[in-house]
Amino acid sequence: MSDSTRYLVTAALPYANGPLHIGHLAGCYLPADIFVRYLRVNRKDVKFVGGSDEHGVPITIRAMQEGKTPQEVVDHYHEILKNSLESMGISYDIYSRTSKPIHHKTSQDFFLNLYNKGLFEVKETEQYYDEVKNVFLADRYITGTCPICGNPNAYGDQCEKCGSSLSPDQLINPRSTLSDAVPVKRKTKHWYFPLQNYEAFLKEWIVDGHKDDWKNNVYGQCKSWLDNGLQSRAMTRDSNWGIKVPLPDAEDKVLYVWFDAPIGYISFTKELTEDWAKYWCDPNTKLYHFIGKDNIVFHCIIFPAMLKAHGDFVLPTNVPANEFLNIEGDKVSTSRNWAVWVDEYLKDFPGQQDVLRYVLCANAPETKDNDFTWKDFQERNNSELVANLGNFVNRTFVLMHKLCGGKVPPLHGDVATPEDQEMVNAFAETKKKVSENIEHFKFREALAEIMELARKGNKYMQDKEPWILARQVDANGKIEAEAQKKIDMCIHVCLQLCANLAILIYPFMPDTSKKMLKMMKVVQRMLFWENAGKAKLLSVGYSLRAPELLFRKIEDSEIEAQLEKLKSGSKKAEAPKEETSFPPLKSEISIDDFGKLDFRTGTILKAEKVEKADKLLKLEIDLGFEKRTILSGIAQHFKPEDIVGQRVVVVANLAPRKMRGIESNGMILMAENAEGQLYFVSPGEVVGNGFTVR
Repeated sequence: MSDSTRYLVTAALPYANGPLHIGHLAGCYLPADIFVRYLRVNRKDVKFVGGSDEHGVPITIRAMQEGKTPQEVVDHYHEILKNSLESMGISYDIYSRTSKPIHHKTSQDFFLNLYNKGLFEVKETEQYYDEVKNVFLADRYITGTCPICGNPNAYGDQCEKCGSSLSPDQLINPRSTLSDAVPVKRKTKHWYFPLQNYEAFLKEWIVDGHKDDWKNNVYGQCKSWLDNGLQSRAMTRDSNWGIKVPLPDAEDKVLYVWFDAPIGYISFTKELTEDWAKYWCDPNTKLYHFIGKDNIVFHCIIFPAMLKAHGDFVLPTNVPANEFLNIEGDKVSTSRNWAVWVDEYLKDFPGQQDVLRYVLCANAPETKDNDFTWKDFQERNNSELVANLGNFVNRTFVLMHKLCGGKVPPLHGDVATPEDQEMVNAFAETKKKVSENIEHFKFREALAEIMELARKGNKYMQDKEPWILARQVDANGKIEAEAQKKIDMCIHVCLQLCANLAILIYPFMPDTSKKMLKMMKVVQRMLFWENAGKAKLLSVGYSLRAPELLFRKIEDSEIEAQLEKLKSGSKKAEAPKEETSFPPLKSEISIDDFGKLDFRTGTILKAEKVEKADKLLKLEIDLGFEKRTILSGIAQHFKPEDIVGQRVVVVANLAPRKMRGIESNGMILMAENAEGQLYFVSPGEVVGNGFTVR
C-alpha cells in the first residue's frame, strides 16, 4: 500500500426520505467500511466522512406523500439512517447532515467562489410549470413515458426501469406529479455551470490518467459521457426547500442538490476537525468516493469539474462504484416495498449484523448486478460461516481445553511434518492475497481467500485427527508422550491460525473478530495488519477462555417468514386505495353554506402547551393582515417546537371561543387517517399568508 500520509474516504450521502435497504449497504457503505477498517489497521491517517442528504426533490415528494413538512421528514429519516449504519458497524468518523449551518455556509461560499470568477452562465429558459399548483416543476416532479424503453412512469431526469438519463423535454406525455396536470412552459432564470469548458481537463484526468486503475464500469461510463460531449448544467432550482442561492437577484432559488450534496463531504470534514484542509487541500491526500453506479456522473464528471474550477481542492484518486443488488430476482422498488430494510433485519436477526455483512460482501455486485435471495443467505450462513469458519474456531478451542489443559501448547520440532509448515506458510500467503484484493477494491475475492484459509484449517485438523491420537494412552490412562506432542503441534498451529483469521476478517466482520479476541484474551492492538501472516501470535502456555459460538444456524422457518414478509409487504404497498375504510360523509350543505366559510393561508409563529390541558396547544398564527391566537386540540400528535414554521389553512371567520381562559380566534384544518393520526392541510410555500383558499 502507498505510503501517502493521509486518506479521505466518503460514501454516497443517502437521501433522508426513507430507511436504508441492503442494496444501499452492498452498493457503497459496506465496501467503504471494509476499506477504511483496512486502512486503520495499517496505521494510516484516514478520515471516513458521510451524512444524510436532506435537500432535493425526493425529500419534498416524501413530505407531500406523508402530509409533513420537509424538515419533519429529514429529522425522522436521518435518525433511522444513522442508527442503521451504526448498528451495521459502518464506522464513520462523522455522520452528519446537509441541513446544518456549516454545510449551508460551505456550499454558498463554494458557489460564490465560482460566481465571483465569472464561471457561471446566466440563462433565462423555458421550464415546465404546474398551473394548478402555481409552481415550477423540478425534473423529479415530472413523469411521462420513457422514449428509450416505453416505461410510462419515467421521471424527468431518469428512467428507473432502463437507467437512462433523461430531460423533461424527452418524456412522452409529461404530467405533473403534484396535480397530474399537463405542465406548460414558462420562463425562469438560472445559473449554469459550463461543463463543456472542462472536457479537455476531464479527458486528460480520466481517459489518460485513470484508464488502468479505475473499475471498468466507472471508466466506461465516464468515457461515454465525454465522447458524447458535455453541456452546461443548471446549478440552481426554483424551490423553497434547500440552500438559498446567495445572490440578491435569486429569490425563491436554491442550489441544485447535486451541487450542494458532494460539498457535504467538505463541510462534514470541517465539522469533524480543525485540520480539515489537510484532507482536502494537501496534494499528498488520497480521496476515495464509494458510490453506486447511478452516481458515477456526479462524482466523476460534475464534482471534479467543480473542484477544478474552485482550484483549492484535491481530486478523487479513485471512485469505486458497485452495480445494483436485486432482491429475489427483481429490482429493488421502494414504492412497491420490494426491499430488505436494514432496520427491520436488525430487529429480526438481533446480533447477526456480521452475517449480513458477510453475505452482502460474498455476493457483492462489484462488476455486475447481483441477486440477493433469502435461501442463499441461509445457505451461506449455515455452510460457510457455521460449518466452516465457526466450526474450525470452535473445534480448535474445544480440543485445546480438552487435550491441552486450556493453554496454548508448545511446538515440538521432532514431530513436525511438511503439512504443518504448509499450513503455517498459508498464513502469509493469504495475507498477501487479501491485501492485494482489498487495495484493488476486490472485496469479494479478498473475503473468499479468508474463507479458503479457514477451509484449509478444517482439512488440516481433519487430517491430523488429534482426537484419534488422544486414544493412544499408557497404562495409567495418560496420553502417550509421542501422541501428545503431535496433538500439541496440531492445536498450536490451529490456534495461531485462529489468531490470523481474527485479524484478516476484522475489516469484513468486526464483531466476530472481537469475539475471537475475547476468547484468546488478547487486546485489540493485535488486529494491526502487520501481525497478520505471523505464526507466533499466541504465546506458549497462555491460558485461553472457553469457546463461544461465533454463529448460529438459521432455520427454514426464519427464511420462510422473511419471504412471506417480503411478498406480503409488496402486496400491501400495491393494494388499491379503495380498500381503505373511510368515515361516512356528513349531510349535504348548499353552496351558500360553503360560501359563508372564509379559509385563509397562514404560518405558525409560536406554539406552546396549555396548562392543565392534555390536548390543547396555543398557537400564534400569522395571517398576513394580522396575527391570531388559536387553540388547537393537537397536543397529543405534535410537539410545539416541531410545528413552528408550519404552513396551515385557517377557518378565519369562526366565532371566537374561550377555552381554559384563553380566547381562540379560528380553527386550523387537519386531515385524519384511519389510525387517528392527524396531518396538516398545508398550502405549501407557493402562496403567502392571508390568501383565500377556495
